[in-house]
Amino acid sequence: MKHLFSLSLLLLALLLPATALAHDFEVDGIYYNINGSEATVTYKGSSYYEYSNEYSGSVAIPATVTYNGTAYSVTKIGDEAFRECSSLTSIDIPNSVTSIGDFTFAYCSGLISIEIPKSVTTFDRIPFTGCSSLTRITVASGNTTYDSRDNCNAIIETASNTLFLGCKNTVIPNSVTSIGNYAFSGCSGMTSIDIPNSVTSISDWAFASCSGLISIDIPNSVTSIGGCAFYGCSGMTSVTIPNSVTSIADWAFFYCSSLTSIDIPSSVTSIGVWTFAYCSGLTRVTIPNSVTSIADWAFRECSSLTSIDIPNSVTSIGEGVIYGCSDLTEIYCWALTPPTLGGSFSGCYGATLYVPYNALDNYKATDYWKDFANIDCITIEVDSKYYRVLDANKLSVIASNDEAILYSGDVVIPDSVTYEGYTFAVTGIENNAFDGCFELTSVVIPNSVETIGEQAFQGCTGLMSVTIGSGVTAIGSKAFNYCNALATVKCIGTLPPVMASADCFSTAAYNRATLLVPRNTEATYTAADYWYKFAHIEGWGSAGRGDIDGDGVVSIRDVTTLIDAILNGNNEGIYFESADVNINGRLDIGDVTTIVDMLLNDIE
Repeated sequence: MKHLFSLSLLLLALLLPATALAHDFEVDGIYYNINGSEATVTYKGSSYYEYSNEYSGSVAIPATVTYNGTAYSVTKIGDEAFRECSSLTSIDIPNSVTSIGDFTFAYCSGLISIEIPKSVTTFDRIPFTGCSSLTRITVASGNTTYDSRDNCNAIIETASNTLFLGCKNTVIPNSVTSIGNYAFSGCSGMTSIDIPNSVTSISDWAFASCSGLISIDIPNSVTSIGGCAFYGCSGMTSVTIPNSVTSIADWAFFYCSSLTSIDIPSSVTSIGVWTFAYCSGLTRVTIPNSVTSIADWAFRECSSLTSIDIPNSVTSIGEGVIYGCSDLTEIYCWALTPPTLGGSFSGCYGATLYVPYNALDNYKATDYWKDFANIDCITIEVDSKYYRVLDANKLSVIASNDEAILYSGDVVIPDSVTYEGYTFAVTGIENNAFDGCFELTSVVIPNSVETIGEQAFQGCTGLMSVTIGSGVTAIGSKAFNYCNALATVKCIGTLPPVMASADCFSTAAYNRATLLVPRNTEATYTAADYWYKFAHIEGWGSAGRGDIDGDGVVSIRDVTTLIDAILNGNNEGIYFESADVNINGRLDIGDVTTIVDMLLNDIE
């Protein structure tokens, strides 16, 4: 990972001054530059790295210093003055100092404690990054710009309630509203931190290189996570991101190599550049349906990631998003229209690309997507039932992927299913879906299903009853062939579905089973192709759907009768088949709302 650390140094170097001046004089082992009548503490030589550990142990900076007979007031600790002085253990800053510069104590890994005098009113950029041994931080009373309220072991900018600098012993007060840039940067000894609900933002580089941080819970008050906020937190195994977070900036979790899973909340709309790159332990990532774009290199070198789901909300994917994801075997893309790509999926074309069935041709004809050697349709399992995803809203029932797993007993096919945040209507039963399920005894097909495929239930020798929903318009050939045990075939629709051929049912079923059809539609079924072959056709229910009391009309009395039945179990005088308008085998509030809708909108 040498190039990662080189990259870190480059990023930091961009923040540094272009030149550094040689010190003007030295008194008692402390080096100074002269600025009029004032002196600024600096390093020895012409750059901070020219000498190593020029400051060590305990250093006390004087309020005034005399050189060549002239007294100077020490008012500033200059840029990088003590940078990388790893042997420095403590520093005494006088009340004359008003300003502390850039990287002043950066990477002073031996510095244990520091007190900021009341005179300091200005900190330049990241003066204490990498001070990994800091255990005590205080601000002297009387400082009007900064404070260390509630003995928090931190520096807080008083006016903005921003935590400016923390350490491994910091307790963040409830009054803090923001964790500032680089606040805990390089605090490798910190293993955990509690963030109170008062915090609304975590700024850039806030916890960067906190390599000992194992886990963190971000409260639901936080709305933004800054760039590189957790950069290089290599020991972090878990992080909780709440739904309050609306933006996760670039590089936020770069090189969190121990992170194994991440759930991105549904409040986030985009994933930034390099956000999860080099999270080599990441095996699972959940991208919500709110995300519309995934930027360049977002998951680069996530070498343990075996599969990734790209939701149908994503319309653009940047360059190299999954470059170097060497274990990736499955990519699920739920959109019907292939997202635009900033470049190819170089190195990942050995994975299988799964897409909705109705989108197969789109992906096979689109640049970069068409380069996958294997493109297949998405299949899912929900409640021990198996489905093929047709598009963003629909799916169909299929056989199990394992031929040894068969449907059995009483099966109620749902009218819709929810999977990974998606809700689909069940609109079809595919060819051979239940073929050979000889232990299947009954099946209820919902109103949402439009077609029953060829040989869908062929060989279901134990099937005794089937309910066919009102939405079914077509039944494929041999759909119920060899279902000789059928005793009841119940149709909900007033119009007979179109049978492809006479062998949709077996001769035994035509002769033995009772065909139940909505009352007053018996003649319609008797006149329909192949339905007439049923020897026993009977009407069921009242005068129609929703006519619970059987008086021939759907009225408010049907609604009150149904509510009484649900609340008090009073089923006397109720036609169950008419009351169960949702065809789910029970009376519930869904039936009530449907009948009310029928009344209000004149639906039959």
